[in-house]
Amino acid sequence: MPTNVTGTGTTWNLPNYSGELFTASQINTPFLTMIGGLTNGGKQTANFEFPTYSDYDLPAAEQPAITEQQSLTAPQAEEITRGQATNVTQIFHEKISISYVKQANGGRLEGVNTAGQQNNVPSEKDFQIARKLEKVARDVNHTFLNGTFQKATAANVANKTRGMFELAATINTLAAAGANLSKALIDQLLLEMFNNGAKFENMVLFTNGSQKQRISSVYGYAPQDRNVGGVNIQQIETDFGNIGIVLDRMVPASSIGLFEMSEIAPVLQPVPGKGNFFYEELAKTGAAEEGQLFGQIGLAHGHASLHGSITGLAV
Repeated sequence: MPTNVTGTGTTWNLPNYSGELFTASQINTPFLTMIGGLTNGGKQTANFEFPTYSDYDLPAAEQPAITEQQSLTAPQAEEITRGQATNVTQIFHEKISISYVKQANGGRLEGVNTAGQQNNVPSEKDFQIARKLEKVARDVNHTFLNGTFQKATAANVANKTRGMFELAATINTLAAAGANLSKALIDQLLLEMFNNGAKFENMVLFTNGSQKQRISSVYGYAPQDRNVGGVNIQQIETDFGNIGIVLDRMVPASSIGLFEMSEIAPVLQPVPGKGNFFYEELAKTGAAEEGQLFGQIGLAHGHASLHGSITGLAV
């Protein structure tokens, strides 16, 4: 298993190889991809704190009991107040440093080499930038699902954007306490979400592999064809509408999330004249090429009542 290099990449700690390149790391980012990715779509802000929604509450519904005599005088005035919820963008920052000597030795190959084989990375710089973008995308996908909110109060305090599971935990959430995922649990969550105002316009259930298998077991039925076996449930029909199912390895193994995708978008905070998630060269202090990848992004998620989660499931 290769070990990543800390510091400047040189001829000796960043060897070249021939052969087709693969990675066992997860490079798919389903949640981030569905809402537009790092640079496409989404919203923009010029303030690291941005509103996610403004809301108000009405009194509980009741039957008035107003007499004719009482109606002769206007009732006590009562106004409806409004509130505002916010989230923040946060910094994603990576550095690349490659020595001139390393770049000049593109023809030096390590490992097993046969006549005619070539370096599988023609440009070390391009390779490292592409891998850093993959790393940032993974980190953003993880953050958008699992991030915990923190607002900076000084230059030495980091902004941290709120993720979907932290949001869902505030209103519509069930603690399974180690129980297996079941239709009864999902039905209970859906009813709670409906009662609290979820609109079910484009509801998607995000799950990891373990709970996905459980969903197929709970909702699946045997195919009629005797030559075909197994099920792969990709959508469930419920009393509140059809719900798509998406596999995402970054969903916690003991949880599922039901998220209203019509209300979710990335919020980009570009640097004037540079854009967002840009690469730029850094000042040279020696015989190495150095650059940085920088971007700020947060999650717009709408009202918490639109989303839901089940946590603490058996794995």
